[in-house]
Amino acid sequence: MIIVSLTLFSSCSGTENNETTNSTTEATINNTLGYEQISGEQAKHLMDTEKDYIIIDARTEEEFNEGHIEGAILIPEYEIGERAEKELLNKDQLVLVYCRSGRRSKIAAQALVDLGYTNVKEFGGIIDWQYEIVK
Repeated sequence: MIIVSLTLFSSCSGTENNETTNSTTEATINNTLGYEQISGEQAKHLMDTEKDYIIIDARTEEEFNEGHIEGAILIPEYEIGERAEKELLNKDQLVLVYCRSGRRSKIAAQALVDLGYTNVKEFGGIIDWQYEIVK
């Protein structure tokens, strides 16, 4: 009976360790992205309260011309590597990145981090943006 109890206790203990390990691994993976994923609401708050930031629209020129967030500059995700260091001179400046649905903005945000940008926040797609856009 004691052996069975110890075995069950060890089994439960092992499960807890696995859960802790999984949480730690998940946190490490999230931290290795290098950019922070935030909501549109959080991005809007930053736009309203911060002074020194850049908004990058990672879509195509056609999409940008259909409507974009005021103040955004167009750098399609596939041009980040070529244009970022020429156009975004301060690598510590707050950079907010969006696209249409959130897929390309994640790619662009990671590319910026890979280039050494330190304050990159990705906030998804304009399709979820609940605020004004420029047309």
